[in-house]
Amino acid sequence: MNWHLAPYFFVSGITNGSIYALIALGFCLIQNATGLVNFAQGEFVMLGAMMVFTFYHIIGLPMPVAFILAVAAVALIGVALERGPIRHSRNRDILTLVMITVGASISIRGASMMVWGKNAHIYPAFGGDSPVFILNAAVLPQSLWIMGLTLVVLVLLYLFFHRTLLGKAVRAVADNPHGAVLIGISVRRLVALAFGLSGAMGAMAGILITPITSMSYDAGLMLGLKGFAAGILGGSGSTLGAVVGGLLLGVLESFGAGLVSSAYKDAIAFLILLLILFVKPAGLFGSVRVRRL
Repeated sequence: MNWHLAPYFFVSGITNGSIYALIALGFCLIQNATGLVNFAQGEFVMLGAMMVFTFYHIIGLPMPVAFILAVAAVALIGVALERGPIRHSRNRDILTLVMITVGASISIRGASMMVWGKNAHIYPAFGGDSPVFILNAAVLPQSLWIMGLTLVVLVLLYLFFHRTLLGKAVRAVADNPHGAVLIGISVRRLVALAFGLSGAMGAMAGILITPITSMSYDAGLMLGLKGFAAGILGGSGSTLGAVVGGLLLGVLESFGAGLVSSAYKDAIAFLILLLILFVKPAGLFGSVRVRRL
């Protein structure tokens, strides 16, 4: 038992958990706006990282410019996904729409393999490689960037949804889409906005984690599944639950890998998911919905 490494496990868990929280928020945005689970979310994560690699490493743009362009590009891909197959199939049942996102995920992964190859790619950390010490644990500056930018994103999202008319309109669509239509809100535009924001958050997650773990064309699948697990853990459709679920999943995964075996790291997330579904199916912050038959 390596309990003397507990501070390191905790910081590592918060770092990974911040990434899972961003991905879970992407799931949450689309689910609240449409009731749909977007299984292409993991590919948004991968695309963000690959585009930064292209803009920064191949084209030679400065990192801040590459970061902004990559986030914007993936946001546009998210909007295109909604404007294309999702919108044209809007009258189909929800299972059909979910399968469309699965098909989009497979297509994006295949196209990415053809463009960027099968090898993993990496680019330099934002703050260098010299560690700083927090709680007696050596922490890479990239981890601080991840936690800091995640916090900034959360604050900006809160201000957007609670302080702007557009954000309040998105919340209205999530609460009552039919009522939103009756008062003149353009639901289609806001659903496209939700897909765009989801793509942007997925891209940021991929960009931030790549200097630590690297990124390959198929890495988005596992990251997307962990973000989905974090969302279910916190409570499906709950913004607060997505954040808490992501952080909690990251910490539990880190301690499990450190104290038991790193070979079980990926399995731990899904064991936790199964456990929470058995014990509290609505998640930590979700509410149970009862339907009469």
